[in-house]
Amino acid sequence: MGDSFIRHIALLGFEKRFVPSQHYVYMFLVKWQDLSEKVVYRRFTEIYEFHKTLKELFPIEAGDINAENRIIPHLPAPRWFDGQRAAESRQGTLTEYCSTLMGLPAKISRCPHVLNFFKVRPDDLQLPSDSQVKKPETYLVSKDGKNSIADITGPIILQTYRAIADYAKTSGSEMALASGDVVEVVEKNESGWWFCQMKAKRGWIPASYLEPLDGPDEAEDPEPNYAGEPYVAIKAYTALLEDEVSLQEGETVEVIHKLLDGWWVIRKEDITGYFPSMYLQKSGQDIAEAQRQIKRRGAPPRRSSIRNARSIHQRSRNRLSQDTYRRNSVRYLQQRRRLGQPGPQNPGSLRQEEPQTQSPKPQPAVPPRPSADLILHRCSESTKRKLASSV
Repeated sequence: MGDSFIRHIALLGFEKRFVPSQHYVYMFLVKWQDLSEKVVYRRFTEIYEFHKTLKELFPIEAGDINAENRIIPHLPAPRWFDGQRAAESRQGTLTEYCSTLMGLPAKISRCPHVLNFFKVRPDDLQLPSDSQVKKPETYLVSKDGKNSIADITGPIILQTYRAIADYAKTSGSEMALASGDVVEVVEKNESGWWFCQMKAKRGWIPASYLEPLDGPDEAEDPEPNYAGEPYVAIKAYTALLEDEVSLQEGETVEVIHKLLDGWWVIRKEDITGYFPSMYLQKSGQDIAEAQRQIKRRGAPPRRSSIRNARSIHQRSRNRLSQDTYRRNSVRYLQQRRRLGQPGPQNPGSLRQEEPQTQSPKPQPAVPPRPSADLILHRCSESTKRKLASSV
């Protein structure tokens, strides 16, 4: 039968992660019909989006028509990641939510929306790499079911950013901004949409509308990786500016720089340019969830397209030009070809180069053994005395 329905969902605790920026994910143990148990990791923002979609799919059971008919549990939006007690109370809320969800009629608890959300994703199977300076920190719910404040670290300090221009939201999940507004960033999503809070308001904001208070540059932007990672375009895009790249759906490219504003630098053969990360998916991964996100929100605007942008910093952002990307990329590709290394998209070339790389190397010549007189002449006084005593 496979994973046809879920028997039970238990909250194990949460992890504090630091890549690409500090954020928190909740750990769930999901027991399926065949008694297999899987651990999945979900951010609270994902869970909240899941909850809102579930209410849209079942408006009667959500109480939208008649409040007395509501059976879908409430999931309040408390203060987001602002201290120990908020994190503690959210674990209790999620435990109760999952328990109630599993007790709903089968048409809800076993619907595709629920099953797909709690299925194992490729990210759930990835372990932290050895190159990470700070490894994730895990905090488990106590065995007696009571959350202890001692199990959670000190207050969570959110990063503060400033709006460089007015932003009018286009959906209910976004947050409007006025130029100069100061917000706290809860989650920096790779899509370029950041989940922020400001006093009693919260919602998604394009990262391009925000700047750090201490400088114009985003300190967490990674370095370019000219080796490239293979990605597939899941939505066609036509370049609007000279430094962008046009792609058709299904084309494969290499990502060489993942910028946090959601506009990544990609390489298509020897051409480089910006492309919206929302329209890319890693090769071999399920594209259904990514396409649902595209329907909810399109690609964020680029900073260069924002009118009347006002920065508080005197110097502009330090960004690499496409000429620099292109020059460094060409230099890397030439070096890779000289070494006979295959590109990520051409595994067949590895088999062609194997006979050359496996050819026997000449062995170094062994120098002749020095004479006994030469050894005695070069050795230390201590060795000489030992040799003399042994004769």
